[in-house]
Amino acid sequence: MDAVRPFTSSNRKIDPSRRRATQFLKPDGSPDNPDRIEIGPTELAFREWAELGIAAPNLERMRQTRLERTAAELRRRDLGGVLLFDPLNIRYACDSSNMHLWIAHNPSRAVFVSADGYMVLWDYKRCEHLSAHLPLIREIRSGAAMFYFVAGDREDEIAAAFAAEVDDLMRVHAGRNRRIAIDKMELHGAFALQRLGLEIFSGQEVMEHARLIKSEDEINAMRCAIATCEIAMAEMEKECRPGIAETELWAILHAENIKRGGEWIETRILSSGPRTNPWFQEAGPRKLEAGDLLAFDTDLIGPYGMCCDMSRTWFVGDGEPGAEQKRIYRDAHDHIMSNMQLLKPGVTFSELTHLGKPLPEEYRAQRYGVMAHGVGLCDEFPSIYYPEDFIEGAYDYEISPGMALCVEAYCGVVGGRDGVKLEDQVLITETGFENLSSYPFDAKLLG
Repeated sequence: MDAVRPFTSSNRKIDPSRRRATQFLKPDGSPDNPDRIEIGPTELAFREWAELGIAAPNLERMRQTRLERTAAELRRRDLGGVLLFDPLNIRYACDSSNMHLWIAHNPSRAVFVSADGYMVLWDYKRCEHLSAHLPLIREIRSGAAMFYFVAGDREDEIAAAFAAEVDDLMRVHAGRNRRIAIDKMELHGAFALQRLGLEIFSGQEVMEHARLIKSEDEINAMRCAIATCEIAMAEMEKECRPGIAETELWAILHAENIKRGGEWIETRILSSGPRTNPWFQEAGPRKLEAGDLLAFDTDLIGPYGMCCDMSRTWFVGDGEPGAEQKRIYRDAHDHIMSNMQLLKPGVTFSELTHLGKPLPEEYRAQRYGVMAHGVGLCDEFPSIYYPEDFIEGAYDYEISPGMALCVEAYCGVVGGRDGVKLEDQVLITETGFENLSSYPFDAKLLG
């Protein structure tokens, strides 16, 4: 094995036989070519969105806006560049996708963005073709993998070679500015950069703020993804009956998302009956019984990589919910609806914490981790905590138009049989908010 693996730079040439397909475009501006390398929504998804009157995003414009926002955050902080290993930060910066979940724990990809907008992607070896359709990426290399599985006992040498490439990019594109932000990186890589005189700052902070305000195209992408998620939820509800296993229901959500060009589900939080209390139990083999509650959190990454984070709780069977089930459900519903009314530009994150509707005392021991949180490519900044969990000085910012938030609650009495999880996804507007979630609440439990 060589001590150092040299990088390769791709010219990103496209097969000439496929060029004629680019004259035919899908609603999002991507080529209408079934043989293309680029992933994306299926014909089924585009047809359903059109029937719902939902506009697809313009991908070229969305990508350009994201790059500009990233570079602007760097300039605002006087940083020469940012080095990204987090798959979702990579996706935001350049919209390049490659084995996201595997890469999340095998960091083989990285992106460098300079404050002047120059972008370099290090992809998994021999994967340069996967990003040939993305002209904002100026160079495609390989050689960012330096973790023990792929580097063994030569980690430090491989890290030093990679750091030298980054150092060269900083000298060319940032001049004397030696300040670089990094989101997540192997320690020997960070040490190698420091030995070259680079000063390291938080890349996660940079990217969370870059991702905070959604552009018109990102909002359209989110609407598309939510529509797909709710169609999948409807298919789940059709099959929500006594005798079906929790895992079978969860599989429907995943399958319907994938069928439309969605990408993955971040968790598998779905439970029924006594498994709804306490919360966070994952879908298992238990079969639903008549009179159960079935509760779930979608945590779904849909088309365009946009997150759909909604929760619903359903009554199982044809009977009538019990009085206690209805009471818990109404408390959860009232909690999120009341807190949603506080959302408008100018309200600070800390004000949301302290002005929010108090969770009834009987539910506080098992309260959810947040009252609300940001959402985009995944759960994002900020976290709006309950007063008991508030971190002074951590979130001194205010609500602004273009932010997307999820408002949620879990209600379950310690030792009780049932628990209820509800959550809606909203967009902050110039005057207040728009609820992007349209999936109905359970009429039997709410009535």
